[in-house]
Amino acid sequence: MPAITLLGLMVGSFLNVVIYRLPEVLKRNWEAECCELTGAKPSEPEEFNLAFPNSHCPQCKAAISPIHNIPVISYVMLGGKCHACRQPISVRYPIIELASALLSLAVAWHFGASLEMLLMLPFTWALITLTMIDADTMLLPDDITLPLLWAGLILNSFGLITDFHSAFWGAVLGYGVLWSVFWLFKLVTGKEGMGYGDFKLLAAMGAWLGWQSLPLIILLSSLVGAVIGISMIVIRGQDKQIPIPFGPYLAIAGWIAMMWGDQIIAGYLAASGIADAGNGL
Repeated sequence: MPAITLLGLMVGSFLNVVIYRLPEVLKRNWEAECCELTGAKPSEPEEFNLAFPNSHCPQCKAAISPIHNIPVISYVMLGGKCHACRQPISVRYPIIELASALLSLAVAWHFGASLEMLLMLPFTWALITLTMIDADTMLLPDDITLPLLWAGLILNSFGLITDFHSAFWGAVLGYGVLWSVFWLFKLVTGKEGMGYGDFKLLAAMGAWLGWQSLPLIILLSSLVGAVIGISMIVIRGQDKQIPIPFGPYLAIAGWIAMMWGDQIIAGYLAASGIADAGNGL
């Protein structure tokens, strides 16, 4: 378990890079494509990707040395400030590293030393990344959702998590359900209630966990969204007209369904008496 915790911390540090840089990479790529069509010059021509430039302070641009880039520990040692200019460093960085470590540990504890654990760890890390990017930018990048979708279908073609029939229809129905809700809402209100990235994310979850998980994920995401949305309005006084990303709620619901979906469904059936009624037939 200590090894998994350490791995989670290191992966969390990398996730911070992806969460910050991937939207910027996409933005620059879109701008470059527009400039190519119009003949204009890009406003930021220098190379920028997940590996370059090296990690640096966003304020003073000082390079961050390896000793100052140790997950969580470096943040504590530096007192949450840049070693060069002493400007505050956002606390979200160690929070994401800790979240990655704790969720990785929970996955390892739940699934034990198994192939399923090895598969669900990257699934968890992808959900963390998508949650934070969507919260920051209202985007769920195809660079993550589509590989996640294809990975689920490929893995389940070998029956590693669920059978391929369940995975295939999970992907189809996951996309189709939210696509239908999107168009129904748009026809009724004239507004777009969610983005296409949400369709792809639910399709990816269906591909990983099977179509049987979709009703629970949709129900849980609605519940989580309602609780968080109402809390933000009451506690923070957020305007009800401000759009709220749906991706984080889907990601939270998908992770819960991955971990305890069977127990939640069994508990619901037992509490409602459906299981007993079925046994009596």
